[in-house]
Amino acid sequence: MRIAIGSDHAGFALKRHLVNLLTKLGHAVDDRGTHSEETVDYPPICADVARAVTSRSAERGIVIGGSGQGEQIAANKVSGIRAALCNDLYTARMSREHNDANVLAIGGRIVAPGLADEIVTLWLKTGFEGGRHQRRLDQIREIEKSRAEDD
Repeated sequence: MRIAIGSDHAGFALKRHLVNLLTKLGHAVDDRGTHSEETVDYPPICADVARAVTSRSAERGIVIGGSGQGEQIAANKVSGIRAALCNDLYTARMSREHNDANVLAIGGRIVAPGLADEIVTLWLKTGFEGGRHQRRLDQIREIEKSRAEDD
C-alpha cells in the first residue's frame, strides 16, 4: 500500500518512527514533511497528505501532531477525506470498519511508539464493513456537495 505521511514539529519523532515501521511492513511511504523538529504550521502539511489520498497518489494518509486534533481538522477540510483521530486501538478499528477512514491522525505527545505501531498496523489491515455504514458515508458526501455549492 502507498501511504502519505506528514507531521508538524511535535509529531516529527513519532512520524520518523512510523516511517520505519511502514517500510518494514512493506508499504511505500510518501513523506510530505516536516523534516525536523523546527516549529512549523501543520495545516498545509495535513492538506498535502489529504490531497495525496484524494488524488489517489496514496491509498491512505497519516498525520501526526502533538495531540492530533488540529491535524485531523485540517485534513478533514479536503473534500473526500475522512480523517479520524485514533489514540487507541478501539477508535482505530471503528474508524475503518464503520467510517472507512482514509486518513489516520495520531497525537505524538499522547501515544507512545509501541502503541502507535499497534494502532497503525490495526488501522491499515482493518476493512470497511459497508452495509448500513455505506448509507452514512453517502450522506456525508451529500453534505460535502452542498457545502461546495454554498462556496
